[in-house]
Amino acid sequence: MATSGYNAPRILRSRIPRVCVAVIGATPEEMIAKAEGIIRENPFLEFRLDYLTNPAAALPKVKRLLETRPDAVIIGTCRRAVNGGKFKGSASAQLEILAKAAAAGCQLLDVELETAESVKASELQKLREAASIILSFHDFKATKKLDDILARMVKIHVEYYKVVSTATSLYDNVQMMKFLEKHGHDYWLIGLCMGEQGIISRVLSVRAGSVFTFAAASAGEETAPGQVTYRDLRSTFRIDHVDAATHVYGVAGDPVAHSLSPAMMNLAFRRENVNGVYLALHTKKTDDLMACIRDIPLRGLSITMPHKEEMVKHLANTDDLVRKIGAVNTIVRAQDGKLYGFNTDVAGIVGPLSDRITVTGAKILVVGAGGAARAAVFGLAARGAHISIVNRTVPKAQKLAKEAGAKVVKRADLKKLDFDVIINATSVGMMNPKVSPLEADELRARIVFDMVYNPVNTRLIQLAKAKGLATIPGYEMFVQQGARQFEIWSGKPAPVEEMRGIVMKALGESPVLEAPTPVPPPLPAEAPKPAVAAKPVAGKTAPVTKSVLAAKPAAAKSALVAKPAPVTKHVPVAANHNGTGKKAAPVAKKPEPKPVAKKAAPPAKKKVVAKKK
Repeated sequence: MATSGYNAPRILRSRIPRVCVAVIGATPEEMIAKAEGIIRENPFLEFRLDYLTNPAAALPKVKRLLETRPDAVIIGTCRRAVNGGKFKGSASAQLEILAKAAAAGCQLLDVELETAESVKASELQKLREAASIILSFHDFKATKKLDDILARMVKIHVEYYKVVSTATSLYDNVQMMKFLEKHGHDYWLIGLCMGEQGIISRVLSVRAGSVFTFAAASAGEETAPGQVTYRDLRSTFRIDHVDAATHVYGVAGDPVAHSLSPAMMNLAFRRENVNGVYLALHTKKTDDLMACIRDIPLRGLSITMPHKEEMVKHLANTDDLVRKIGAVNTIVRAQDGKLYGFNTDVAGIVGPLSDRITVTGAKILVVGAGGAARAAVFGLAARGAHISIVNRTVPKAQKLAKEAGAKVVKRADLKKLDFDVIINATSVGMMNPKVSPLEADELRARIVFDMVYNPVNTRLIQLAKAKGLATIPGYEMFVQQGARQFEIWSGKPAPVEEMRGIVMKALGESPVLEAPTPVPPPLPAEAPKPAVAAKPVAGKTAPVTKSVLAAKPAAAKSALVAKPAPVTKHVPVAANHNGTGKKAAPVAKKPEPKPVAKKAAPPAKKKVVAKKK
């Protein structure tokens, strides 16, 4: 790579960590105070001087800070308003501030392409002699013509080129990472996509060729749309350990921005030493999701609305529950490259119930007739429970009842009917915590199970507790179904207690699990006949039956977007009713022999290539 006649840029490049934290503040004192708190954990910062009324006033304080932290790497940025920043001065005034930032000790200076093109080459060269330059381009609307943008940028000789676009689809991340893979050997590049849909590139760009990625100091202090906090990048997503062998998983749907799945699943990966990362993949379009799956070797997906039914047709095979329910919530890409589907919602429902009662023979009322209700009805009916359904739309309830061998009851009759369990399988209580799907006098049951997990203490749960009924909060289902997903993907027992703890903490609950509320005995007239207890699926989980899913993965390819090598023969997989992976009979008439798992080749080492201009 060309330099200004000295080796400082190359030495600096070797010191740059993967995460740069953007620091903002209303005053120089506030900005420096935040920096002092962050720099001990992450010694790579960007001072956004354009957020200050007087940017130059902060520089003496920056200098004093850097004198005490010679190991720190600092970017000085004073982005103009016309380029998405807050500085309202001219391009020349911007360069003057950046020159002072270099004098204060900032080793890197961010200069927009538009600024560099508008000033004299001698002005930019003078700045380059004082520090390394990051020539940056930002598109706040879309991701397009990345090669053309770089061709325009490299006409100006600097050390680093930063291309930041906006993801309007998941596939825009694929375009960005292909761009990084294509040009990362020739230039020192920083590349990522902004926006909620840009999370893939923010986490994975570093293995595709980006020198580093950006992060926010804390929630609420983002300097760009979709920016993640540095603690989440380093702790939750473990970005420092992401490499070519890291398997990528995610939750796909709309909305997913506030999903607790990434925190829960990434903790499970960390606890069980699984080299994987789990991301929130926001998309409304199934076609967009499939395009992303084709070009990024995603190893597993949690599927939520609106894709649960649509994704079924894209699967090579499914378990019995998916076929009965007509919806999938778990997908795994097997070694043959094909997608297989499971439904672990049933495990999330049956597990907590089996801890408290005998499901076989139990009288259970399911409120609702949508996807979650279908999982409850089919899953519990398969275990011998007597299912009743109540739903606002009666024909929909009648259709489900006919398919599952259940019966429909009228809302008006609930005040005189007794059940062992009432399950809310609707979203009532989620958006408006003051409402309940049922009234207090309709809760004639021993247990009330609300699938809504946020808020924890829904109005329905409150009404049940007030009557002295046992309750099961929705996070129990959320954790149990997630645990089964983890087992299907990893072939390892899920760390259920740790997963439950982080979810409860995120929901503002005590991470110490309280003993379940004692279940009231059944009314004598309604006591169920003795039955053989169903096999529990909650609490400690048994190891997953060894299957093709648990086989060692094929050697990882260095290219992020390369498709996995297909396996010539593969036994389709299914899940048992507990949601754990097991071998399923092949679809073909004659069974195929079981494949022998091959030892994985060592992960491909990423080349360290001297950058050139």
